[in-house]
Amino acid sequence: MSDRLRRRYPSAEEARLTYPHAGRTRDLVFGDVSPPVAPEGYHLVRRTATLGHGDAAFARARERLWGWAAQRRAGAVIHPPDTPPAEGLTVLVAPGIGPLRLLVPCRVVWTVDEPDRVGFGYGTLPGHPVSGEEAFVARRDPSGEVRGTILAFSRPATWYTRMAGPAGRAVQRFATTQYLAALR
Repeated sequence: MSDRLRRRYPSAEEARLTYPHAGRTRDLVFGDVSPPVAPEGYHLVRRTATLGHGDAAFARARERLWGWAAQRRAGAVIHPPDTPPAEGLTVLVAPGIGPLRLLVPCRVVWTVDEPDRVGFGYGTLPGHPVSGEEAFVARRDPSGEVRGTILAFSRPATWYTRMAGPAGRAVQRFATTQYLAALR
């Protein structure tokens, strides 16, 4: 698998995002629009869960976000493997099992690392089965409660995701739930 990832990585680095709304997830997660609204033609999924309480819970969430724990614990391989999210970083996320792993190219389009909020958003590149953006965020409120949010807007980009229809959206909702569980 690692050879396959290394071979695919240079073309992903040169690719452009497959959607025109780079950074929109940041606005949707941190903005004042409630409820958040996806760009026209995109499906929105948003899940929020309590991750814990206090400094230790927030530090753990930060460490897990910067270490790609949400993706890894959901079964994905990450390339480059030891590089934390940084704006402009191209990353290959490879969910699945063995030879059935997809190569899902993404680019980190924003990050935040502040005393009470941490996270990033990445957008899709050519070869990704959907077109859109996904955000992974943890926030600590004044009471010390730490909450994680996964928010994505997407639309099908391949024939098989178009054919999947509602089942594809169910898979995305399931993955979002898995990501949050990994951050706990």
